[in-house]
Amino acid sequence: MGNRDARYTLEGMIEFDEGYFTIESSEIEQEKGIRGRGAVGKSNVAIMAESTILEDIETGGKSNHCRYFKAKVLTDHTSEQINQTIQESISEKSILFTDKSTSYIDIADYVEIHITEKSNKETTTETLRWVHIAISNAKRNFLGNFHKIKGKYLQLYLNEFVYKLNRRYFEEKLFDRLVIASITGL
Repeated sequence: MGNRDARYTLEGMIEFDEGYFTIESSEIEQEKGIRGRGAVGKSNVAIMAESTILEDIETGGKSNHCRYFKAKVLTDHTSEQINQTIQESISEKSILFTDKSTSYIDIADYVEIHITEKSNKETTTETLRWVHIAISNAKRNFLGNFHKIKGKYLQLYLNEFVYKLNRRYFEEKLFDRLVIASITGL
């Protein structure tokens, strides 16, 4: 599933943020006692959502429509790894919306336009809406299905979640498409 989605890049208007997923940590990691972003039992994941602002012609009201998602586990929280993720996952001619994280300083070099907003409740519910919905849905899904996740398997679980999410309108065809993808190896 991950190989299939890796073939595509997101384009247009993209929301980008990071989420921290709880993972099962080894005894060695527990002894280190690291706090904050490198905390034991937390893994940093970059989430990207291809969203489009739609305007109702009659009312003039605006709403967001979301198409495709990508998720990648980050081994560290550096601008280099975030920039690499942006280059691999997002078209150069995209408009990227992020919060004002210090890790996002060089993103403008890799996309057409980079728009940042200070993190607050409005940013969470409007500008980065689909990214935060995807993060919360993935966390709830993982907690309900798997209870504990080892760090080495987190990317595989994310691949499955994003594969299903990107094909949410396929309905009964989803399984058949997955079988074809696994047979062809693409």
